[in-house]
Parts: sequence; C-alpha cells; structure tokens
Amino acid sequence: MQKETGKRVSLGGFAFGLAAPVPDFSISSASAKPSIAKVAGIKESSNNVTDVSSTEKLESKHLFTFPAPEPKLEFQWRNMEWTEERKKSLMKTVSSYRPGSGEVTQAQVLLLGPVGSGKSSFTSSVQSVFNGRVTNRAMVGSSSTSFTKKSFNIHGQKGEDPTGLVLCDILGLGGGEMTGLTLHDILSVIKGHVPEGHKFGPDQPVRSETVGYVKRPSLKDKIHCVAFVVDASKILTYPKGLSNTFQQLREHISDLGVHQVALLTHIDKICSETDKDVTQVYKSSIVRKMIDQAGALLGMSTSYIVPVKNYSSELDLDVNTDVLLLSAVDHILQYADLYFQDKTTQHTGPKID
Repeated sequence: MQKETGKRVSLGGFAFGLAAPVPDFSISSASAKPSIAKVAGIKESSNNVTDVSSTEKLESKHLFTFPAPEPKLEFQWRNMEWTEERKKSLMKTVSSYRPGSGEVTQAQVLLLGPVGSGKSSFTSSVQSVFNGRVTNRAMVGSSSTSFTKKSFNIHGQKGEDPTGLVLCDILGLGGGEMTGLTLHDILSVIKGHVPEGHKFGPDQPVRSETVGYVKRPSLKDKIHCVAFVVDASKILTYPKGLSNTFQQLREHISDLGVHQVALLTHIDKICSETDKDVTQVYKSSIVRKMIDQAGALLGMSTSYIVPVKNYSSELDLDVNTDVLLLSAVDHILQYADLYFQDKTTQHTGPKID
C-alpha cells in the first residue's frame, strides 16, 4: 500500500481530516453525494493538516442539511431490542466483563479518528449511562502544538467495581496549522511503549530515550483493540487521502495482531427520523448508506461498523440512546476478547496427541 503524498502530508505527519474549514453541503437522496458550496479564502499549505485529537471544541461550523426523506425500511436491517430490560442486560454484560487473560484486569481500547468525530463524546456518553445522568468527564488538551495520551476507566454503577474497560485517546486541542501524529507514534501507543500522560510534539517523536518510555511493555501496557471513529455527517467531505491514511494504519495495526472495529457517530445529523427517534436507526436507508461509505473509507467490512448517538446537548438519559451506546461497547469488547484468545493460543500452542 502506497503512502499518501502531496499537500496534505508534512514531514513526519500522519494526518486525519481537513485542516481547512469544511464547506456547507447537503446530501441528495438520489445520489447520496455532497453538494459542495464555494467557500472563498480557503487556502491549502504544506503544513495544513489536522491532528488526531479527540477535542469536540473544533467542530466544523458548516450547517448540515438533512437529506430528502427516503422510504423507511419495513424491517430493521440489524436486530435490536429497544427495552429497559435490554439496557439492564447490556449494562450487566459490560459491568461484569473481564479480559480472557490472567495477566490483565482491563481491556484497553484506543479510539482513533478525525478531529471532531466524537471520540471524547463517546467516552463521556458511555460513562453517563453508568452514572445514571449525563456527564462530561473526558477533558481535552489545551495546547495547539501537542497531544496527550489519556486513558479513561469506565466505572460501573455506584457500589460496583470498575468495569473491565479502559477507553484510551490521544488528546489535544488543534487549531490553525497542525501537523498530525506520526504513524510511528500511533503504533508506539498500541505496542505499549508510551506512558500515560505522555505529551506528543511534532518535533518530539517517541524514542527509547523518551521520559517514561516502556522498553519491555507487558500485556497490560498494550492496546487490545482499536475503534476507529468517523462522523456520518462529514464522511462525504473527508479528503480523498484520508482513506489511504486509514487503510495504511489498519494494515500496520493488523500486523500487530490487534482487532479493529468502527463507530459511526452523529447519525442523528444525517437522518431526521433517527434524530427524532433513535430506534429508527436500523430502519434508516441513509444511515445504512453511510455505513457502506464508512466501510469503503476504512477498507473494512460493514459487519465491524456500528452506529452510535452520543449525548451532546441533552440533560437527561434516554433508554434507547443508552441501548445503542451499550451495544457499541459490547461490540468492541467482543473483539478485544478475541485479542486475548489469540494470545492465549499463541502461548499454549496446538495440542499434540
């Protein structure tokens, strides 16, 4: 697979998304292709690339126009039970989850995706479900030239032990001209070499001399699953080179034996019916089309991709939103557990009669 070249790659940069403002667009129900409005004054430069931070403060200012209504599908294209009982069952599943390895007590999942895709909002939303109220505990960095590795332990309900899930992110507040994290730095995080709280810098790649560098990472230091996060409302305006970036990343991550899934966020922004009632998500033809688009972008089968709706302006929890969020977490944990199963098989080896 060839590396992306051209204006969007600077020295050592491994960038996600657009640095320039994203123009207004709408989706035609006939073609599902964006109509890009002309925006004056947007210039590209060799350093004009976007970081892989999780800050939601830099959401693009463009307005999304809902596509023209399409006929709603008669049946859900994925089976989903929208009940309080299902929510309780999923909460119990996630709360009681423990990795299938005696070496670790928690599965570490790395969230990767373009700026503003909803990574930190996903972390906060999942924690909100267990808190019983909408909270925002995933803080972002404050430097425009650095990124910080931060891990969030998902805590169970009051009186319960912490869950076996840790959501990891590389946080940073991007602005202006940014250089993305290098592929080397991202893989260093996955391999377990990067300590918690490490601050990345465009001129400071991770080396063995880096303060806190973990020279011989154990299983608990490593990332056990990667979840790519893409914004459904922006997926048709992502730059062409982003697909190469994702697929190059996926190739290297697969070489490490780490399974990957994907979250399609902001589904409420592309489907008015889902915006009103999240239970319509699997009857929405436009959401299904965007999942297909996400699969093409990532070079990933759509069976690995699940839609989610994060809490943003809401003050109260909604049982159906909770079910969708918890289903996504359960999906992630299934693939994290495959990692531990693979490691167990490697350690024990095949049985010989």
